Amino acid sequence: MFTGLVEEVGRIQSISKSGEAMVLGISGSVVLGDLKIGDSVSVNGVCLTAIQIGTKDFKVDVMPETFRSSNLKELRSGSRVNLERAMAANGRFGGHIVQGHVDGTGTIRSVTSDQNAVVFEVEPSDQALFKYVLLKGSITIDGISLTVAQRTRNSFAVSIIPHTLAETALQAKHEGDTVNIECDILGKYVEQLLNYRGSAPMERADQAPLSLDYLAKHGFA
Repeated sequence: MFTGLVEEVGRIQSISKSGEAMVLGISGSVVLGDLKIGDSVSVNGVCLTAIQIGTKDFKVDVMPETFRSSNLKELRSGSRVNLERAMAANGRFGGHIVQGHVDGTGTIRSVTSDQNAVVFEVEPSDQALFKYVLLKGSITIDGISLTVAQRTRNSFAVSIIPHTLAETALQAKHEGDTVNIECDILGKYVEQLLNYRGSAPMERADQAPLSLDYLAKHGFA
């Protein structure tokens, strides 16, 4: 699990492809401090596993499913990527719950200034993601924990403070570029519970599947 607080910006040093499978070599310094083989690392918001560690870089495997559903397939030698190690149990939870399980990608439609902030408007490639995009709610863009500042029928916008822009690879993104999107996990769990219809026999009435009617009846909606 991650927090969406990027620790550093790394660079792609090498890319080895075999069909839709890849091995990425990534330079870094901060994340290499205590990184071990088998550890999870968020690369542009994608949870990957360190398979080889050097003094100035590390390597990760990218499987076909990740290749197809993220922007990692667009990386080139020298590309900047956001890096974050898995959250430590004794650390501050400064962002929000980020799994590193990308829901899809989006295209940057505009980049505009708003006084001291920069506003990125993003159009998801899959409009079905909009049910998880809540105004003022949390969302992860390329591994960065952000807040939805605006929402339209086809896009949403996030407002970036100067520090976040300077400390992440988002500074190199422009209109037309692709970003990884991970929606807040809480909404997905609620949806799953509300839509679940189990086939096992019910022993008691209060074990009925969770629904809006059930929540309203018991004072939760």
